[in-house]
Amino acid sequence: MLLYDMTVGMNPRRVRIFLAEKGLTIPTRQVDGLKRENLTPEFRAINSLGKVPVLELDDGTLLTESVAICRYLEALHPEKPLFGRTNLEKAKVDMWTRRIEFEIVAPIVSHFQHTGEYWIGRLQQEPVCGELARNRAFDAFAWLDRELAGREFIAADHYTIADIVAQCGFLVGKATGTRIPPELKELNRWYTAVVARPTARA
Repeated sequence: MLLYDMTVGMNPRRVRIFLAEKGLTIPTRQVDGLKRENLTPEFRAINSLGKVPVLELDDGTLLTESVAICRYLEALHPEKPLFGRTNLEKAKVDMWTRRIEFEIVAPIVSHFQHTGEYWIGRLQQEPVCGELARNRAFDAFAWLDRELAGREFIAADHYTIADIVAQCGFLVGKATGTRIPPELKELNRWYTAVVARPTARA
C-alpha cells in the first residue's frame, strides 16, 4: 500500500490519526498543496478531483475519500474498532459521522474557502458566503455542545471515526476563524480530551 498524504490537509490528518489509533504504519508520499502538486496532470491521473488522501493498493486500485479509506483499513484490521462494535453502534457511528461532516465540518471549510488567503485564485471567493458559513458553524457548535452533555465521546462510549472527523474539523476552525467559543463547556471538554490523545499529532 501507498498513502498519498498532505501534512497540512484536514482529510489526510483523519487517516493519519486513524492509523495511529490502530498502531498501523503505511508508506506515504507527500503531495505539496502549496506548490499545487495535487493539481498536476500526474496527480489528477491518480485522483481526478485533485484531492488527498489517496490509498493505492498493491494491485493498483486507488481509494479516495478519507472515511472510505479508514473503513477499508478497519475491515483489514478490526481491532481496535473505530467504526463501532455492534450493528447498532456501527449505524450510530455512521449517523454521527455524517452529521459532523454536514453540520460542523462543511461550514468550517466553507468559511475558510471564502475568506482564507490560501484559496485566492483556487476558487471563486464570496465573503458574504464565508460570513454566512461562519454563523452556521457557530450555531452547529452550540447544537453539538448540547448533544455532548453527559457523553464522553460523540457517537459511542469510546473514541470513534466520528470523533476523529470532528477533531480534525475543529483544528481547521481553530486556525481559520471558527474557534470553539469558551462558553460551550461540553464541547470544550470533549475537544480538550481528544486533542490530548497521543495520536492527535499524527
